[in-house]
Amino acid sequence: MSTLFESALPGLELLHRGKVRDVYAVDAHTLLMVATDRLSAFDVVLPDPIPGKGEILTQTARFWFQRTRALVPNHLLDRPVESVLPPGVCGEDYRLRSSVTRRLRPLPVEAVARGYLIGSGWKDYQASGAVCGIPLPAGLRQADRLPDPIFTPATKAAVGEHDENISFDRMVGIVGAELAEQVRDLTLRIYDEAARYARERGIIIADTKFEFGRDDDGTLYLIDEALTPDSSRFWPADQWAPGSSPPSFDKQFVRDYLETLDWDKQAPGPRLPAEIIARTAAKYREAYRRLTGDTELFPA
Repeated sequence: MSTLFESALPGLELLHRGKVRDVYAVDAHTLLMVATDRLSAFDVVLPDPIPGKGEILTQTARFWFQRTRALVPNHLLDRPVESVLPPGVCGEDYRLRSSVTRRLRPLPVEAVARGYLIGSGWKDYQASGAVCGIPLPAGLRQADRLPDPIFTPATKAAVGEHDENISFDRMVGIVGAELAEQVRDLTLRIYDEAARYARERGIIIADTKFEFGRDDDGTLYLIDEALTPDSSRFWPADQWAPGSSPPSFDKQFVRDYLETLDWDKQAPGPRLPAEIIARTAAKYREAYRRLTGDTELFPA
């Protein structure tokens, strides 16, 4: 599997270098999104890449974009990656980790669906009995399944800064009531169907975040990534036990390791041991294989 920490595509305009993705302008209507092997934890990009991670993220997202396109259109265009790469760039290096997409206007909020009480939601619940202003029953434990999935939007943060959970009312103030309700309803519907599908394959999707964008006509699209190990918490269903944080198929494994270090969660991030890198890469590959049923593209 290839490893790419930072892309370099001379001749294409680099619009944005995010925590994981590098986004280039192909033309006025088209983008090239490159998923690198960078890994961020606690909103800090770590110095060590996870080999093959960008390829797995891209192909996992592509799988979900295809499964959810009956619910909502997505940003993918049916154009080969090689057709937009600059001359002299090896197409094989970018084919699996890149997507040619529509150039849309992203909404300034992230759409988060939570089906289980974990992460910042668990901390919020412990402090207030609610998550993002949504009251929950008393007596819930860490990693408990919620009575019904909830929608908890967040504002987007720049690289190195922290996303901020916000209330639905605040989201309405940012994007308007009609659009906020549309995004909420789509988010919960996509999550519900994806969670049911994944559970049948031995994976619990504890929570996930989506991003949406609109075109000039106002049509809403699912963009960026969808239901990947970077944008979701994936738990092995047979190891889920309320009352503690379950093992995961996602970068929570790295977060748990980092929590054992004397690190203030500020840049620069610490180096990762080779064993942590290898085990993290294996978790990403296993999640892809379980969800898609494809055992050949990213073998164990």
